[in-house]
Parts: sequence; C-alpha cells; structure tokens
Amino acid sequence: MPGSFFDTNVLLYTVSQDAAKAQRAETLLTQGGTISVQVLNEFANVARRKMRASWPETRGMLASLRGLLSVRPVTTEVHEAGLVIAERYRLAVYDAMIAASALDAGCNTLWSEGLQDGMVLSGQVRVANPFSARSG
Repeated sequence: MPGSFFDTNVLLYTVSQDAAKAQRAETLLTQGGTISVQVLNEFANVARRKMRASWPETRGMLASLRGLLSVRPVTTEVHEAGLVIAERYRLAVYDAMIAASALDAGCNTLWSEGLQDGMVLSGQVRVANPFSARSG
C-alpha cells in the first residue's frame, strides 16, 4: 500500500521555532505514515543533545510520534538493502538506511529535507522535500 515515510529532519521541524515549517510538518504527520526505529533513535539523539530536552520531554515526543506513525524495525535485510542503495546512489549510509526502510515499508514518498528533491529510488520511492515550492 503506497504511503509516506518520514526522515528525521522533517519530524524535528514539528518542534522547531520555524512556524511555517512546523505547520507543514505537522500537516503531513496528521495524514499518517511510517518511520523506522532508526528515525526514533536519531530524533531522541537530537532532542537530548541539541535541543537539550529532558528525558521525560524526549520520551513524550517519541511517544507522540509512535502514536501518529507506524514504526518499522531495521532488520538485517533492510541494512543490506541500505548498503546497496548507499553504493548505487552515492548516499550517506544513514540516509540510505532511511531509504531502504521506506522501500521495505512499501512507501511511495520519502519526505526529506536532506535528500535530493524529486530523486526516485529503485523506481519506487520518490524523495519529496516538504518545504520546497515544488512539493508544497
């Protein structure tokens, strides 16, 4: 079933000082979608390290994300597919793991500010920057 997969950078805007980007990210999240455990881990790391959120605040944000979105594990198969994607598309390993998770989940859109807007991965998942004029 086609759907949306969210990169960590999009989710972080939900708690951003940038009101326009926060609103856009929240609008997309209310439509549902999928994330991986990797995305939860990256979000927790940024919340604690850069945002200096307390553990209860961090857990609360993560619980909200888990309540809104489907969460997929990062399996050995996803890891192997991610390595192939990293090599084929010359992506950073962590970005490729996000892409592999989106493919594994059967999503057709990967919302990401960090990957090339419009890129199509493995003929199945289109990267869309939710903050670009083209995707807005």
